[in-house]
Amino acid sequence: MVRINENYLKLPGSYLFSMIGKKVREYEAAHPEADVIRLGIGDVTQPIAPAVTDALHRAVDEMGKAETFRGYAPDLGYSFLRETMAREDFQTRGCDISPEEIFISDGAKCDCANIQEIFGTENRIAVCDPVYPVYVDSNVMAGRTGKFDPATGKYAGVIYMPCTGENGFVPDLPEEVPDLIYLCFPNNPTGAVMTKEQLQKWVDYANEHQALILYDAAYEAYISDPEVPHSIYECEGAKHCAIEFRSFSKTAGFTGLRLGCTVVPRDLRAGGEEVWPLWARRHGTKYNGAPYIIQRAGEAIYSAEGRSQIREQIAYYMRNAKIIRDGLLQAGYEACGGVNAPYIWLRTPGNMTSWEFFDRLLTEMNVVGTPGSGFGPSGEHYFRLTAFGDKERTMQAVERIRKGALG
Repeated sequence: MVRINENYLKLPGSYLFSMIGKKVREYEAAHPEADVIRLGIGDVTQPIAPAVTDALHRAVDEMGKAETFRGYAPDLGYSFLRETMAREDFQTRGCDISPEEIFISDGAKCDCANIQEIFGTENRIAVCDPVYPVYVDSNVMAGRTGKFDPATGKYAGVIYMPCTGENGFVPDLPEEVPDLIYLCFPNNPTGAVMTKEQLQKWVDYANEHQALILYDAAYEAYISDPEVPHSIYECEGAKHCAIEFRSFSKTAGFTGLRLGCTVVPRDLRAGGEEVWPLWARRHGTKYNGAPYIIQRAGEAIYSAEGRSQIREQIAYYMRNAKIIRDGLLQAGYEACGGVNAPYIWLRTPGNMTSWEFFDRLLTEMNVVGTPGSGFGPSGEHYFRLTAFGDKERTMQAVERIRKGALG
């Protein structure tokens, strides 16, 4: 008899954003006249930059000629992109990362989930709370956690590190030592950041306890504070204890193109074993590489023209973030984020649960956000709004919230 992976049965309900999508579709079906503004899922809205689309067109033309046609991509990705990323993203910041330590992929989400495959299921994981759901869910699927407790919103065996207003939404070093530590800064969902001094403490902690940090830097392009590091490898000793994930999705609007990378230093070891060959083996076995035309598009964002256009897009979204944050604060909400990250994290009014607030925003103001409890138990009574919308629609949404949400 065929048996399923029973770890999947531990997962409660649907994936967070699938649940949101279902609720919104049902509401719109029942209220076709409703003008719903979406500030929930962090999907970009601005078109691909001209320098990128030009690169795509050139690469498509190459694929149509026998002398320039490309088939399967190299396992690690094309050297033109890895060499550019090593130089521009790391070496210019003083990080000793080489092209061979960069694995090109189709995005950080997949890599954040897939990386856990090369580590034993007996390893304990630690996650920020609230947290991007993929980190926890992928470990549940792998059998690295116990059962889910609806009363607490937690999985047995997971070390939850509360990120609250009291600690500035930056976790404290855990007393119970984990093996794998998931960190995401600038943070999704809270928009919080760590200074280099704060991040160095985590690197020192991981090296001291022989733990490994899985560092999601998907939003590093939104950092404006010079005290905030763009890479964990800006910290001394990080090459001995950290893997970093990067994404083009929010940096350059590639949510529909799909491109990212995982950085695995050659110096990194776990349980006495080199990690690089293990990830290379997994990568080569289960992945056939990002398309050539997409990797050429990724290369284009590092050109002078591409950089200028990408900066304009990021500035557009961060102006939206300021509109949301300022509007909420003026209306009397407790709100943070939106300065070094495209997310605004707000306290729900009147001690409403985050799903109650979701329903009220949707039905009374026709605005969609993300309930904080979907990111973990410490997210209850909080709510996330995204700055990735159209400016005019963002302004309309904020005005609706200001007029109605506290009434």
